[in-house]
Amino acid sequence: MSTNGREALPRDIKAFLAEYPGNSKSGPGKEPSVNYSFYLNRIRCQPSDLLIEEVYSLWYGDYQELECNHQYIQWLFPIQEDGMNFAAHRLLPHEIQAMRSNEEIIRRLVKSYEMMLDFYGMRLLSETGTLGRSLPPRNYNLHYQNLLWAPHNNLRITRILKCLSELGLERFNAGFVLHILNEQSEHNKLNSALLRDSMDRWWANCIRDDCEREWVGRAIGNVRAGGVFTRQMYENAMTSRLLSGRFPDEYGSMYEPSNSV
Repeated sequence: MSTNGREALPRDIKAFLAEYPGNSKSGPGKEPSVNYSFYLNRIRCQPSDLLIEEVYSLWYGDYQELECNHQYIQWLFPIQEDGMNFAAHRLLPHEIQAMRSNEEIIRRLVKSYEMMLDFYGMRLLSETGTLGRSLPPRNYNLHYQNLLWAPHNNLRITRILKCLSELGLERFNAGFVLHILNEQSEHNKLNSALLRDSMDRWWANCIRDDCEREWVGRAIGNVRAGGVFTRQMYENAMTSRLLSGRFPDEYGSMYEPSNSV
């Protein structure tokens, strides 16, 4: 991204991309590892007073709770910024590597992501981050409508994507953004002005890998200028990244048939 391009970004995104240079780099022992302990199912989130496994067992699929409760998202997706729940804790620099390297924690983080995808009418199809719509008996269209009617979820999604990036699952982020781009381009879904603004300025920039972030930005720019981004293009792009480690250099290559991811 050019210097001028980065200057135009929201302040929180600039801090995220710069990896929060103003934050303390205190090591373990100097500050508590609350997020690490919560994800190991050792301490309870507050004020709900639940272990993380209890959150899953009680709230997975409880869409009213997930919509109306505004205090769990900071616990499930900690980032190096303060949120609206003052009983939650910022993700501390010394926690990041410890959480990234713990398989139990990463397994739970994927489950947290899947729970929120389910709430948003989506499902994770593969470890590449490719998404699809929720299947019956779930009604993906109702969940898509809720995303349009309840824009506070836009802030939640920004937090989710930042957290995934911090904790080593950044590969999921492009899959999320490009799934929505396909829904907008091919089906005119999730296509309100407010959601597009959140997507274009925040979500698409929650990717620290410069090449990947710029590729996603070009894909969005092409659609905003009247181009298309079909489901086949989405799947082909994700397959290309899986096989080669990067998205295709040219849009034309995405029109070729691909095997499923």
